[in-house]
Amino acid sequence: MAGDSELIKLYSQRILALAADIPHTARLDAPDATVKKRSPLCGSTVTVDLRLADGRVSAYGQDVKACALGQAAAAVVGHNIVGRTPDEIAAARDALRGMLKSDGPTPPAPFDDLEVLRPAQEYKNRHASILLALDAATEAASEAEARQSA
Repeated sequence: MAGDSELIKLYSQRILALAADIPHTARLDAPDATVKKRSPLCGSTVTVDLRLADGRVSAYGQDVKACALGQAAAAVVGHNIVGRTPDEIAAARDALRGMLKSDGPTPPAPFDDLEVLRPAQEYKNRHASILLALDAATEAASEAEARQSA
């Protein structure tokens, strides 16, 4: 088990700065999809609203109630999600999961700032919270895309 000094390193200045600067915190009035995800282990939740236009995210809102790690991940997602396709969002989610669980590569640009969360690999109980924003955004983008295709 990691000691206190490793845990302190995990909550780096960069992670804390990201957690303090979460964009798109206003919920959308008329989203194409809304998805709420919750980590059963820690109780963190992220609710995502999004709109798609021409197959890309055109508007995004999120309500984040998570630890600093989950907040940092939501900040990176919020800063980069507008203009992305559902496939790009899913690829970022899959890469983040691989990075955390099996030391895989950093998620592709523009989500490569998620690299800051690599030290959390050792803290499996934090993985679900870190993945919440991309899990919710992936599901919401897929739902919005399906509705528009119907």
